[in-house]
Amino acid sequence: MEIFWYIVLMTMLTIYVILDGYDFGAGIIHLFFAKTEKDKKAITSAIGPFWDANEVWLIASGGVLFFAFPTLYASSFSGFYLPLIMILWLLIFRAIGLELRGQIHNKMWETIWDKAFGISSLLLALFFGIALGNVVRGVNLGMVTDGVSAQEPHYFFLPLWNSTFSPHAEHLGIIDWFTLLLGVVGVVALTIHGANWIIFKTNSDLNQKLKKVVFNLNIVLLALVIISLLLWHNIEPKPFHNFMEHPWVWIFPIIAFTGLFGLFKVKSFKKDGMGFLFSSLFLLGGLTSTVASIFPKVLPSTNDVNPSLTLYNVAAHEYGLSVGVYWFIIAAVLVGVYMFVQYRVFKGKMDDVGYGEH
Repeated sequence: MEIFWYIVLMTMLTIYVILDGYDFGAGIIHLFFAKTEKDKKAITSAIGPFWDANEVWLIASGGVLFFAFPTLYASSFSGFYLPLIMILWLLIFRAIGLELRGQIHNKMWETIWDKAFGISSLLLALFFGIALGNVVRGVNLGMVTDGVSAQEPHYFFLPLWNSTFSPHAEHLGIIDWFTLLLGVVGVVALTIHGANWIIFKTNSDLNQKLKKVVFNLNIVLLALVIISLLLWHNIEPKPFHNFMEHPWVWIFPIIAFTGLFGLFKVKSFKKDGMGFLFSSLFLLGGLTSTVASIFPKVLPSTNDVNPSLTLYNVAAHEYGLSVGVYWFIIAAVLVGVYMFVQYRVFKGKMDDVGYGEH
């Protein structure tokens, strides 16, 4: 049952990244490339009917984490307390930036909430990339100092950064050069993803410009991915051991690089949705490749005193996991119906939705 719920959790998180990821990317595009009121309205119209529903996947993932892997929930929500609170505030500001902008038709008012929406989206993309970096790098479980564990084996707490800014420090921070690198990868990938969504869902004057932006950023993304893979050896001596032992998991990197190289043809796509498809494939392949590389670990330990957290030593009791399957099936059917209706109603171009206008 642990494997089943692990797949459910990872699937939900991947769906969240793909769906809310285009919202973050649209916000970044809004911040840097939307110069006219028409362009800004096109972007908010593209995500308006979807963004709040997309965020529910994050809440639902937290619920599954609490139910199926309570030890991991307790460990991560205490250890990553500072960045989680920052992410909460950024989610709030992004939401109110969208909702309050159109309440008063005043240039200063609109500019303030435009910046709140754009900057929050940018920082959210950065922080989620950094979060992935922390999972890959691991944490000092038990707060070990000089070989002595000062806390329970699953407990840790991280400041935002430490004085060395190194992923090899005994007392780590949330942000170091490795996690920051993955944060930048997240920003670039989600900017591409958001641009592709805007192209897919609007006939905006920005679209041709955005195709060039996607192409140029994809070059940057390819370089960052290569650099990240090379530096991964500096963090984990055998980062690809699971791929060597289980050759079938190479399907995940293949999916990622299919999406990455497919994006180089963005200028020649005849269908506007193709770019979004390929950026979704990159995100899907990238996340699943990361999960496959550390499996069965869910939070590696950077010390030799306390063992890493795995899906087996953090899972709830077998009986609870089994009973939960029935409720999950009901919830999955309801969510499936809701998403089908939502995307059916708002299919096609969204230029005339007029989201946020009052």
